Amino acid sequence: MNQKRLVFSMLPLMASALLIIIFIIFNLCLKTPFLYSSNLQTHPSPKKFSLLIGILTRADNYDRRHFLRLIYGIQSPPFAQIDIKFVFCNLTKQEQRVLISLEILRFNDIIILNCFENMNNGKTYTYFSSLPQILSQSYDYVMKADDDVYLQLLPLALSLQPLPRTDLYYGFVIPCQSMNPFVSYMSGMGFVLSWDLVEWIADSDIPKNDTFGPEDKLVGRWFNAGQKARNRFSNKPAMYDYPGTNGRCSHELIPDTIAVHRLKRWDQWLAVIQYFNVTKELKSSKLYHGLDF
Repeated sequence: MNQKRLVFSMLPLMASALLIIIFIIFNLCLKTPFLYSSNLQTHPSPKKFSLLIGILTRADNYDRRHFLRLIYGIQSPPFAQIDIKFVFCNLTKQEQRVLISLEILRFNDIIILNCFENMNNGKTYTYFSSLPQILSQSYDYVMKADDDVYLQLLPLALSLQPLPRTDLYYGFVIPCQSMNPFVSYMSGMGFVLSWDLVEWIADSDIPKNDTFGPEDKLVGRWFNAGQKARNRFSNKPAMYDYPGTNGRCSHELIPDTIAVHRLKRWDQWLAVIQYFNVTKELKSSKLYHGLDF
């Protein structure tokens, strides 16, 4: 009887101790959310990577830059750090110095290279070779793009996410009818290099001594001469020229688009914006009288 009474008398103490232990474990779980939630995460998110898109343009193309800021400012893939910069050569007019200074203060998205504005005399080389020296960080990938191309950043990021982070050369292979990424070079509409290739361009004498001529073609020639870019990917038909503008490089707009090139006129841009329903996130409001939804 005495033993039973002793056991019963200790029950409240044992219950209190059990509650204290449960309370401690619960608080530890709250303070260590990673350990607590890791077992529940059955579908890990894609590994985040970084991409710099340099849009090669001219200093006087103010309207085009402002328009492209609108186009790309509303796109933000959650698993990629994508920075967009507008790239041109040395300024030549006082007007440019004033207006572009304002752009830099407001947007901080300008790169001014130490070169004279040109198309086939080294601007692309200067762009890639300067980046390791002028950037405060490296990127997994660097893209060179024209200012007459529309990029869908989410499909672009999804296509890059599983690819190698080194020795990579990605784009739309020329000639247009070819599907072999090793046959020649990637179109200048927009091609992507891994960071190690950007550093190689900056350090190697091969590109340094071969900068005059069609620049996108030269990039392919550099890599062939240096036995570089062993990981090559041509993303067709997702990258193409606007319908009717460039023969076999063109085809109709398609939903799974990454890049549409040769958008020289505003009516072409309008057709692209409407086809891809770029303004679909706009909510109805009394503030926007006359907008159709």
